Amino acid sequence: MRRLSAVLLAVALFAPFATASARPKTPAPEASASADPDALPVLAIDPAIADLVRGVSARTIGDTDRRLVAFGTRSAYSERLDNPARGVFAARDWIADRFRAIARGSDGRMTVALDTYEQPKTDRSPRAVEISSVYATLRGDDPARETYVISSHYDSRNSDPYDAGLDAPGADDNGSATAAVIEAARVMAHAHFAGTIIFACFDGEEQGLFGSGHFAQKLAAEGVHVAADFNNDIIGASVGHDGEIAPYDVRLFSEALPSDANLHRVNVIGTENDSPSRELARFALETDAAYVPNMHVNLIYRADRFLRGGDQESFTDAGFPAVRFVEQNENFDHQHQNVRTEGDIEYGDLTKFVDFDYVARVTQLNVAALATAAAAPSAPVVSMDAKALGYTTSLSWPAVNGAASYEVLWRKTYEPLWTHARSVTATSATIALSKDDWIFGVRSVDDAGHRSVVSLPTPITH
Repeated sequence: MRRLSAVLLAVALFAPFATASARPKTPAPEASASADPDALPVLAIDPAIADLVRGVSARTIGDTDRRLVAFGTRSAYSERLDNPARGVFAARDWIADRFRAIARGSDGRMTVALDTYEQPKTDRSPRAVEISSVYATLRGDDPARETYVISSHYDSRNSDPYDAGLDAPGADDNGSATAAVIEAARVMAHAHFAGTIIFACFDGEEQGLFGSGHFAQKLAAEGVHVAADFNNDIIGASVGHDGEIAPYDVRLFSEALPSDANLHRVNVIGTENDSPSRELARFALETDAAYVPNMHVNLIYRADRFLRGGDQESFTDAGFPAVRFVEQNENFDHQHQNVRTEGDIEYGDLTKFVDFDYVARVTQLNVAALATAAAAPSAPVVSMDAKALGYTTSLSWPAVNGAASYEVLWRKTYEPLWTHARSVTATSATIALSKDDWIFGVRSVDDAGHRSVVSLPTPITH
């Protein structure tokens, strides 16, 4: 990452920088010296990434969200409207133009494209529909590096998922997240990263993840190595259904097991809580705690909420790690509803219910995790020597391009987060702890202190 400085400063120096409309509910934890030589290290701050995070604007996000709402409806089934000011394709064209304007600041490294296809009629849908997603690709400096995605869906719905006539404002679901993706592109377009970044706004999510499903399968068919999808869906409300106020909390969902997991092997090895998506979630939690310390990222160890789903599932179905950000307390009166008032209840997904300072803080979380992942070296491919019984754990891995060192991490099998780490410069390590009693992982670290997502070892038994 050429333009992101290698100068690293202590976390505490940057604690005040995150945009906030009020004081955080609780103070950020302070780093303290530990007598344990294998305690987890305090992550250092890259000032250039901190500048990107600081650049996120609640005002710009609000302007984008209001512009999306002004299209009246963004229902996927409004694609046939012959009105340049209304409907899903009017919104699509505006998003594409916004990405193109942003791309002018990228020195030609950002390109904008549509992923358009005809979605056949399903058992539930009334007809075939033309789906058209829009995405901007910021080319990385290293062609051998992985691709990283930040995503949302820009379509909206009212009480009827196939109604294209009545208004479907979609201010929170999902104008908030579409605005976040566009804002992330705006603040990151000028920066250089080793990995390529895709800023994606999908169509047809509300009817069955149409746009993201097509796009993720396309990437897989083209052999694109997607190392992460940070999906955002419903990230706009800081006040919940019963008046719960949570302006500094956000949920982060991650699946336990990929769909092609070998359950017998998972049970033998004990990696049911260590899927690639789960490790991506832990990476985001640790990184975001450093860069946006006044936000509380609450890990939810399941793929999504009950009776709901999101575009991250299209990426996990394609074999890619993916997670979903969603507001802490949802108000279902403001989702999937016709705009109306009944008694004392105002229904509808209206801009008045969106907290743009909150959206900005969630956007900062995305920018911090995305920028760090795209700047860090690739995660190592790790093996564990399991050919004999013993009381130690031996790990090895091929050298990773750009890595100055590595960290071996471990935790008890019942613990949700990594608890210990040891820095090594070699491509192997033996830890005086039993492989039977602990979970181990390894991550790459470059000379600027950027850390990769943790990789779990593959046991070698013969």
